[in-house]
Parts: sequence; structure tokens; C-alpha cells
Amino acid sequence: MADAPQLVHPFFLLNDKFVGENQLGLRYDGGEELIYIMGSNGIAPRMESKEMLRMEIVKKKFGEIDGRDVTAYTVKGNSGFELTCLDYGCIITEICVPDRDGKTENVVLGFKDIDDYANHSPYFGAVVGRVAGRIKEGRFSLGGRDYTLAKNNDGNHLHGGDRGLDKVIWNVETKTEHDKAKLIFTYESPDGEEGYPGNVSIRTVYTVTGQNELMIEYFGTTDQKTILNMTNHTYFNLSGDLKSTVLEHSLQIDSDRFIELDNGLIPTGRLLEVEGTPFDFRKGRKIADGQSSSHPQNILAGKGYDHPFVLNGDKQPAIRVSCEESGRVLEVETNQPAVVLYTSNQLEGDFLINGSVKAEPYLALCLETQKHPDAINQPGFPSIVLEPDGEYYSYTKYTFKVE
Repeated sequence: MADAPQLVHPFFLLNDKFVGENQLGLRYDGGEELIYIMGSNGIAPRMESKEMLRMEIVKKKFGEIDGRDVTAYTVKGNSGFELTCLDYGCIITEICVPDRDGKTENVVLGFKDIDDYANHSPYFGAVVGRVAGRIKEGRFSLGGRDYTLAKNNDGNHLHGGDRGLDKVIWNVETKTEHDKAKLIFTYESPDGEEGYPGNVSIRTVYTVTGQNELMIEYFGTTDQKTILNMTNHTYFNLSGDLKSTVLEHSLQIDSDRFIELDNGLIPTGRLLEVEGTPFDFRKGRKIADGQSSSHPQNILAGKGYDHPFVLNGDKQPAIRVSCEESGRVLEVETNQPAVVLYTSNQLEGDFLINGSVKAEPYLALCLETQKHPDAINQPGFPSIVLEPDGEYYSYTKYTFKVE
């Protein structure tokens, strides 16, 4: 007599009811009929009319930095979606999703060693802030006082400074809720850190759902007037395991205007119309159009894009990326007024990405949802000022699909 087949999934949720197995076979609670499909590893339970839900979080040591352990957290779902991130910088090291043939591969850039994150500065997968983007000459005025921030980018302040939020170890709490898993990161940024005023309490929440969605939320409060404008700096490549660059990726952005940059990639304050330019992504276009463009703004960015696009705000998802090679699609929904598109034009260095791929331009694209860069020095831009009686909140949802 043949051995009894084993369930691929030892437990899952069905209509908020626990479903599992015992030593003799299957037991379950619920009012629906279960249908079993034979698979290579036995039988896998599947509901034809209802999606089965299962989430788990696994953690392990990733390395050490400054004498402290760095922990990696992996969220796994039975849809094939996996997210791995660190308590160091809330860095997303891997997002694994299936292609059109069901093959699961990594679609983001990262390092395999903590020292690479500490020693190199592409901001792979990290939360950046307190203020994302460049602040001209690292200076701003607020409440009648002048402030000077750390200058870490050709005399300007970039992504929170020398030791921004990407280079600190956050406290982490984990939660699972039926078809959701949450990683809740908290950090207390002290008054004067990198030159910023105020003691700021920051909470970053990563929520993974059984529908291949990743929600990133930021919350912040302060004890004195300050500025806060955070984003995530994940580099996406939907080909899977970096089989190709993103030059043939198609991108749509619901934006009629983009922000003009000067030669130092600082916003001039002018909003330019996308109509008739390589910056018109409203109906979709290839990333390669920016590489081959003679538009002055593409050239100063290093033959590509490193530009803020002002979102129209009347369409969600506001952004869509697709890879014909793999069939993968990424849709982005946000409450932020802008997105910085960076096509890794300057991605060069003596390091290996994902453990095996040499750094090269156009290997990925970043979609940095946020308020406009250098807003504190541009009166016409949305305010990034946070008051002691206010709360900062930002959300962006990434949904992965196939076509």
C-alpha cells in the first residue's frame, strides 16, 4: 500500500477559519468543500471559489555592524511571494515573485553581506530620510532659525546625510493577521541628528498580503518644528534574478509635469510639461527612450532619468511597470504628490549585486514616492514641515501581477 500523500501546506486559513492536518490525515473547520489537486509533492489543497491564505515570518541573523547583530526577516506567503528585509535601515534585500510561467525569482537589487550595505551607498532597498532627495547646500530656515545639515553629496545634503535612517538599526515588532503579515519598525531620531531639529519618533510598517501586495507606511511625530519627507529606495528589475537591464521595461506614470533640475540635480523650482518630451510616460514608454534622448534634462542626469514627476492625483494606481520578457507587472498606488524616477544611470562600482552581478547602469529603476525634493527651499512646493501637534503619514502600495 502506497504511503499516504502529505499536504504541501501544513495549515492555512479559509474564510477566517483554521484549516490543518493531523497525523492521520486532514481535518478542517469551515463550511466550504475542499478540492485537492495532485502535485509533485503530494496533494495541495485548493479552493476553486475562495483563496487560501497563509503567511509566516522567519528571522535569522544577517551579520553584525558596530558590534550589534543585524537581523533579516522573511515574510512568506503561499502565493510564491516572499519579502526579505533587515532591521538595519529597514532595507528590503529581496522580493521574490512568480513570472508568467510560475517561476519565482528576485526582482530587486541588494547585497548578500552587511558590510556591503555599510560600505557602499546606492541605498539599495532602504528607507531614506529624515528628508529624501537633495537639499541645496545642506541649508534651510525654519521658525526664524537657520539650520545646516550634513553635506554628503558634492556640497549638498542627500537622503538624510552621512548616517541617515538607512544606516541605523531599528526596533522590530512582527504581526500576522489572517492573510497579512506586518513588520513594524520604530526608531527615535534624536534632536540634532545629521543637523535636523527635534526629537522625532518614526514608525515604518511593511504589510504583505496574500494578493502579492506590499504596503509601506510611514508615521512620524516631533517635539519641535522640523521637516520630514521619507521614501523607500528599492531598485526594481522585473526580468527576475537580473537577467537583463530595465531598458526594455515599459513604464507608465500619471503625470503631466516633471521638475526641472540644475546641473547638481537640485530642483530649480520650475515645473515642465511632459508633452512632446521623453518625460511623457502617460501612455507608457520604454526606459531606453531616456538613455538615447538628446533632451538636456536626460543628459544632465547621466543619459536617463533622476527626476521628480508631479503626480496628477486622480488615478490609482498612479504608476505601472511591465517586463515583456517575464510577464511581470508592478503597479504602484500612493498618497504622495510626486515620484522620483531613477533609472540607475550612475550605478557603477567595484561590488557585486545580489552576490553575482557586477554593477552597471540601467540595471534597475527606483520609484521614490514622496513630496517634492528640496521643498523646504522652494516656496511653491508642498510643505514638508512637521509641527509638534501634527503627525506625518505616507503610504505606498506595490502590487505584483503577471500578464
